[in-house]
Amino acid sequence: MNETSHHTVKEFILLSLSDYPKLETILFVLILWMYLIILLGNGVLITVTIYDSHLHTPMYFFLSNLSFLDICYTTSSVPLILDSFLTPKKTISFSSCAVQMFLSFAMGATECMLLSMMAFDRYVAICNPLRYPVIMSKTTYVSMAAGSWTAGAIDSIIQTSLAVQLSFCGSNVIDHFVCEILAVLKLACGDITINVLSMMGSNLIFLVIPLISISISYIFILATILRIPSAEGRRKAFSTCSAHLTVVIIFYGTIFFMYAKPKAKDSFNSNKQDIVDKFISLFYGVVTPMLNPIIYSLRNKDVKTAVKNMLSQKCFTEKM
Repeated sequence: MNETSHHTVKEFILLSLSDYPKLETILFVLILWMYLIILLGNGVLITVTIYDSHLHTPMYFFLSNLSFLDICYTTSSVPLILDSFLTPKKTISFSSCAVQMFLSFAMGATECMLLSMMAFDRYVAICNPLRYPVIMSKTTYVSMAAGSWTAGAIDSIIQTSLAVQLSFCGSNVIDHFVCEILAVLKLACGDITINVLSMMGSNLIFLVIPLISISISYIFILATILRIPSAEGRRKAFSTCSAHLTVVIIFYGTIFFMYAKPKAKDSFNSNKQDIVDKFISLFYGVVTPMLNPIIYSLRNKDVKTAVKNMLSQKCFTEKM
């Protein structure tokens, strides 16, 4: 590594929305409330899936993993975002930036895999219901979830390692709320071709392939549902996967704007595009994790029943 390596940069300055102080105040309040909703909503989902034995199934096991992932992802970035809105000089050390970048990338890659596993689970449940207990055994679905977390961590290690080895000999101002990897790559004064190619490969493995897998699963699911003779039967069958499909659409619709087309460093020069990228990232990082528990609780009778039973049991215990 040459002399103008990352050792020249001891810390980064997060630009955030410094040019819009009033907007920062508004966003601080909104994001704080959304973060509390994320912690509460996902925390409740995790609790009820553990508390209620009726929810000890592969679908709710994956859902509890997704909820835990959302808590981890937002906790790795939201406190930093909130602090950047309050602190005049918004700085972060190089090592802290690398850790935050690793966590956010790992959580994103893991979520892609988990959503694919959840789609496969729904495919087996609807298209092969008689074989479902055999195919989706506890060993199988635990291994699927563990594989998702492991794959996400490995991918993030690769991407983060490549990023921190770059030369940062110029500006140390990150035009973003957090240490988002594309924003960090803008500051590199060396060749980022390897980084771009690596991210393209990562996009193929963790975005394109899972999306194709999800699409194929839902094609078979839809074909099976359409063969159900009664309208009520079709409605019940589709309701078991509608929440997951909604989350997939929101998640992939947002993340494709962020990572589907990595750009070369020289093309990062549009202030208007930077603002758009910031808000897309904010939507992905805060709004989506907040919507997940709301979508699953509002559209799922089992979860609502489990929450009611848990609250009733708590009230009964307190009276006793």
